[in-house]
Amino acid sequence: MKRSPVEVVDLALTALAHYDRPDLTSRLRAARDRLTDERVRVLVVGEFKQGKSMLVNALVAAPVCPVSDDIATAVPTAVHHAEEVTVTLVRRLPSGPDNDPADAHTERVVVGVEELAAHVDESGDRAAREGLVQVEVGLPRPVLSGGLEIVDTPGVGGLSSAHSAATTAALPTADAVVLVSDASQEFTAPELAFLAQAAAVCPNVLCVLTKIDLYPEWRRIADIDREHLEKAGIAARLFPVSSTLRWEAVRSGDTEVNAESGFPELVKVLRQEVLAGADRLARRSVVHDVLAVTGQIAGSLEAELAAQQDPEKAKALVAQLVTARERAAELKERSARWQQRLNDGVADLNADIDHDLKGRMREITRAADDEITNGGDPAPSWPEFSRWVHQEVVGAASANFIWATQRSRVLAERVARHFSDDQDQLLPALRSDASDALRSVRPLAVRTEDKWGVGSKVLTGVKGGYMGMLMFGMLGTLVGLSMINPISIGAGLAMGSKQIGDERKRRITKRQTEARAAVKRYVDDVTFQVGKDSRDRLRLVQRDLRDHFTAQAEQLNRSLQESLQAAERAVKASTGERERRLPELRAELERLAAVRREAEALVRS
Repeated sequence: MKRSPVEVVDLALTALAHYDRPDLTSRLRAARDRLTDERVRVLVVGEFKQGKSMLVNALVAAPVCPVSDDIATAVPTAVHHAEEVTVTLVRRLPSGPDNDPADAHTERVVVGVEELAAHVDESGDRAAREGLVQVEVGLPRPVLSGGLEIVDTPGVGGLSSAHSAATTAALPTADAVVLVSDASQEFTAPELAFLAQAAAVCPNVLCVLTKIDLYPEWRRIADIDREHLEKAGIAARLFPVSSTLRWEAVRSGDTEVNAESGFPELVKVLRQEVLAGADRLARRSVVHDVLAVTGQIAGSLEAELAAQQDPEKAKALVAQLVTARERAAELKERSARWQQRLNDGVADLNADIDHDLKGRMREITRAADDEITNGGDPAPSWPEFSRWVHQEVVGAASANFIWATQRSRVLAERVARHFSDDQDQLLPALRSDASDALRSVRPLAVRTEDKWGVGSKVLTGVKGGYMGMLMFGMLGTLVGLSMINPISIGAGLAMGSKQIGDERKRRITKRQTEARAAVKRYVDDVTFQVGKDSRDRLRLVQRDLRDHFTAQAEQLNRSLQESLQAAERAVKASTGERERRLPELRAELERLAAVRREAEALVRS
């Protein structure tokens, strides 16, 4: 009978109970916790009013996400399997007194189902959403069994907002991303850009074309979208669906309507590819941990067995173990090559990420300055202009984050090579919490109100006209004309018009200067906040890698030390002690070998 991954880990823990190795035992317990607690996260993303919440409701066959024409999702809603319906609020608490992001933690509060809408959608109490990271909903649904968790993210305008930046930050933690776009139009440029970012850091990217029941031309739109994906080089499948038909099928139990809705194929992919793929990765991780742990124990036993069987060769074995122990001790020391690679890599990465962010922001500042200079008066077009700047800034911050994530993974792989060629399974899971950096940035604003009304213009013209009439009137008196004459009146009108034009140009120039200053302040603020967020993330990555590989080095060092001690004891053992010990060693090695066979069977099942 094939054992489950959890059963194999329990079997290994039982085998390790005979040895005093709390370090290896804690490693196996951590592997077991990952198996029992880790969920397969599927992020559902998209622009406003594309049908994300209704898609989630249709997938789980329950109205967990509020749906309305005049409200929108404001807080991520994570739906997972539970024996009964539960609603849990997850709030972020302030960090410690030293403002270390590693000290920040969350609290979980269980509330009634009737309070869900107040915390999730924008029509609810804003104070109730203060500090919320996400809302978790537990449902007894078969589609969610096995650890599948579907996350309904807040809608984002143009996929370029603070919500979008937070969603981008969560991409590395997701097992799959589902981009929702309705059948009213083909993919937009921001949607394709977001898909490219998601494909760079997430193993599974899916596209869902919603509302096919409302738009007769949905097949043509679907073909165009597939062409866009192919041209962009994005390996993502497209699933046309109708949430309305799915709801009708759930209500009536009509399998034909359910098939027509397009949901069976989407659910099949989520269950058989995304969920099963995550299970395969989890199994390989378990196999790696079990084989590594039992291998270290078996190495000590094999060293003792070899020394017991042939004491003459024990001295050569002891010398080999001493050399291996010295290398393990070097790995543990701060001066070890992997420590240098990690420290230098993080320093270089910090500099590169900071330079990349500042370079992107400088390009935005230059483009905004050109637009202000060549666009005339910025006041009439300020709402559109500020929205464009905001979108460009969010896009740059998201691209910078994706690049930092990719570089962090490459650094982890390089450090892992100092320990094993199997770096894919040796790597720790790098943390990547949702970013709040852009939420701390003050909105881009400038004073666009202009009180230079008709009265002010008349007054300005009168001032200029008076000076013109006075000057040309006095010149007219020298040739015998009166102060007020046709020439002086014409000069007054001309100079009055010029005065009004000059004042208008001065005011436009002033507003352009204020607009440039506002853009610079905004970009500087974004650079400061996002740069701090990037440094905090890299510091957490450095700590995760340092702690992970330090533990690996300590385990290896202790295992080699025990192997050396066992071999030295075997050399000094008497003939009677050897005869008693040899069967024990063979039995223990066979027990460990049985555990290893069970672990290896996980990847063959």
